[in-house]
Amino acid sequence: MSEAHRHHPAHAHPVATGGPELGGLRRAPHAAAHEVHTAEAFRRRFWISLALTLPILLYAQPLQQWLSYRVPQFPGAEHVPFVLGTVLFFYGGAIFLRGAVDELRRRLPGMMTLVALAITVAYVYSVAVTLFVPGEPLYWELATLITVMLLGHWMEMEAVGRARGALQELARLLPDTAERLVDGQVERVPVDALRAEDVVLIRPGGRVPADGTVVEGESSVDEAAITGESRPVPKAPGDTVIGGTVNGEGALRVRITRTGAETTLGRMMHLVEEAQASRTRTQVLADRAASWLTLIAVVTGTLTFALWAISPRPLGFAFERTVTVLVITCPHALGLAIPLVVSISTALAARNGLLVRDRLALEAARDIDVVLFDKTGTLTRAEHRVTRIYPVGTTDPNQALALAAATEANSEHMLARALVESARERGLAIPPAEEFQAIPGRGVRAHVGGRAFHVGGPRLLEGLGVSLPPELEPALATTQDAGESLVYLLEDSSVRAAFALRDVVREESREAVQALHAMGVQVALITGDSEAVARRVVTELGIREYYAQVLPEEKSRKVAELRRQGRRVAMVGDGVNDAPALAAADVGIAIGAGTDVAVEAGGVILVRNDPRDVARIIQLSRASYRKMLQNLAWATGYNIIALPLAAGVLANQGIVLPPALAAVFMSASTVIVAINAQLLRRVRL
Repeated sequence: MSEAHRHHPAHAHPVATGGPELGGLRRAPHAAAHEVHTAEAFRRRFWISLALTLPILLYAQPLQQWLSYRVPQFPGAEHVPFVLGTVLFFYGGAIFLRGAVDELRRRLPGMMTLVALAITVAYVYSVAVTLFVPGEPLYWELATLITVMLLGHWMEMEAVGRARGALQELARLLPDTAERLVDGQVERVPVDALRAEDVVLIRPGGRVPADGTVVEGESSVDEAAITGESRPVPKAPGDTVIGGTVNGEGALRVRITRTGAETTLGRMMHLVEEAQASRTRTQVLADRAASWLTLIAVVTGTLTFALWAISPRPLGFAFERTVTVLVITCPHALGLAIPLVVSISTALAARNGLLVRDRLALEAARDIDVVLFDKTGTLTRAEHRVTRIYPVGTTDPNQALALAAATEANSEHMLARALVESARERGLAIPPAEEFQAIPGRGVRAHVGGRAFHVGGPRLLEGLGVSLPPELEPALATTQDAGESLVYLLEDSSVRAAFALRDVVREESREAVQALHAMGVQVALITGDSEAVARRVVTELGIREYYAQVLPEEKSRKVAELRRQGRRVAMVGDGVNDAPALAAADVGIAIGAGTDVAVEAGGVILVRNDPRDVARIIQLSRASYRKMLQNLAWATGYNIIALPLAAGVLANQGIVLPPALAAVFMSASTVIVAINAQLLRRVRL
């Protein structure tokens, strides 16, 4: 554990966004307290300590005897190890001494306490031997122990720094300045100076400085760094843009709507930071193991000293064995095993558009055996489209759709927009309409090319006293069975065509269902729509289980019912009317959040409207848990072999583990844990 951990019980790794304010986003509150505990600071301390260690090793009597060399002698040369060892103890060992004081003040003795005990015992004994008692000092063991421990800290801070780098990368997405439009003039201002309602100019290739709405211009925006969307997203007046994204080929004028911590980027950083600092059940297990390991170290060290002190061996051997025991049992790797995986997994999730609000939710996702999807806006787009056109007589289908779209062009009704968008997607030219008039509850009418048209549903036919043409009766039956809506185009009280419309299933939904099935996870649909609509969607997607005509307030009861059956349920919804069900599930996943990442209902938030991300969350949860277990096994398991050797069980057989080598083993275990955690980055979501 690094010095940075001293202020955080349970070895939490708070995330610093690095640097001063970046684009109005303040760094994490922990950042200032940890500025001196950087990898660079440990690197410098290590090299200075190494420079002090080399002369100590050179003048160590045991090493001179073993390696058969002689060193230059000068007056006071015999005190070189004492002087340099003292400097090294108070300079290089200061981290551990301060850390021990802090742990003892909090009544949570741990790794820092053990290291401080080890180096203090070695130093005090060595000074005593130097000044007034016979024996062999342990200066060279003390020096190598401190230096190797600092090396381990340096490598750990490098690993933790890389894990926290995701937030720093997010903060760097914002530009330092923006071009604000004031009275038609462009002025360059710091991004921090922007306020809501300001209008900014974003040139081609420039970064969007804050969240806003396009008021002028058309372009495409690269949102990959925020939402994970791989393709540029077209933008036109009325569309929203996200701070930190990159403008494409056209210039945009954008009215700012949110700045600083309220932006999408700011909320993402806050959520990721909270998740990285949160505790998981596995972390609690690691903390308990660290506490037991500390107790075992103190008891074993005390017994080791007592037994060797009454043996024929020199007293220095007893001190050496005690120091070695305290070093080898330091829960250094254990303190890093879980937090580093947490940091990497949440950062990896954020880079893929998966925001983890609750670490427990991500941890629980590995055990999910059924995913319950809401339909509208989750598996479907919540956007109707024309699926079939039924012309009457010699009417051309495409011409009929173009006329219907023209008639409905000025309407805000959902089905009106469906007709217009369907015509546009088919590349049809929509002619202008005149004398538009809405008929409440029935439809609309307008003149197109001097001809009068009506568009509406069955109630429009009733209101106009028009009978359904016999040739459309099969279409009516078909659409009713499929849970579709039927809209009619009339000219001069004569039906010219009918259009079947339905909520469109997302292209990604089928892949999502297949991916979950391949992972051994069942998929179920829950919707307030009719049985016919639900049956059509599950048939199209290959889902075998569904619940139809379920009211929003009943969804949470259905989730609770499934859990009572012993099933581990993930509920996936839009985070608005599905909030009670999301909260009732083992894992609540809010999808379709878009730029509004502050969804309070879900433990996991999917920035993209992509149901395939549900499988990615489960995949990441399983991979993270495997890494946690592997790290825990290594961080505790090596003590089974190392601890008896450190205590000197095989000393009479000539096998002795020196304190310096114990420090190498302990630091090596930390490095192994750090490298193993870094391998999580290789997971392809």
